[in-house]
This record gives sequence, structure tokens and C-alpha cells, in this order.
Amino acid sequence: MPAVLAAAALVLAGCSEAVLMSQESDHGGVVTYVYKQDRGGPMGSQYRKPALDLIQTKCERGSRLIREGEVKGYTSAGMGTIEGTEDEERGRRWGIRFECKGDDGNRAAEISQPEQQRRKP
Repeated sequence: MPAVLAAAALVLAGCSEAVLMSQESDHGGVVTYVYKQDRGGPMGSQYRKPALDLIQTKCERGSRLIREGEVKGYTSAGMGTIEGTEDEERGRRWGIRFECKGDDGNRAAEISQPEQQRRKP
């Protein structure tokens, strides 16, 4: 396990902020990565595999991808537009919301407990 974490750290260190765990909980989180539409889009991005590796590192028992999509409102340093030039698409981010497998029992207990409290007279 320490070797896997060290490898993931090296991969991510090389990516700078190209791959980020932007939200994290005990049950999953959201990983985002940079992509360019003219270079294969989000599925063809060189950062997709490191993003999926980060999910695998966090979820030892496997994971479920809940939702994927472009992260809105993201800007990166140096993305300013120059007056009189066409906007160049760069610095777009793709997000992957995931849930770790093996947490279903805990999650069901968390959901059912408030429901049981509501049913009490």
C-alpha cells in the first residue's frame, strides 16, 4: 500500500494542478483534471488516467463513477483574453464524482436512521 501511495504522489506531483481531488469524504469525492477539446477532449486527455489512478488509490475496494462532466467556473492562471483576438480554449476541467465500494452498509445505515426516527410516534 505505501508503494501505491508513493507512486500516486509522484504521478500527481508531475501533473502539478492538472489533477486535483477537489472534494473528498470518507465515502468518495470529486476528482478534476485539465483537458483541451482540440486534443481529444476529456476522454483523450493525458490526465484522465492519473485522475482514475487517484480514485483507485483512495478506494481500495474499488469505486463507482456517479457522474462526469465539465467543471463550470474554473479559470487557470494566464487565461486572460487579449482584446482583439479570438478566445482560445484552454484550461478546461473535467470532473468525476465517485463513490467508494464497500461503503454501502454504512451509507444505508446513515440513510435509514433518520427515517426510523421519523417513524417513531
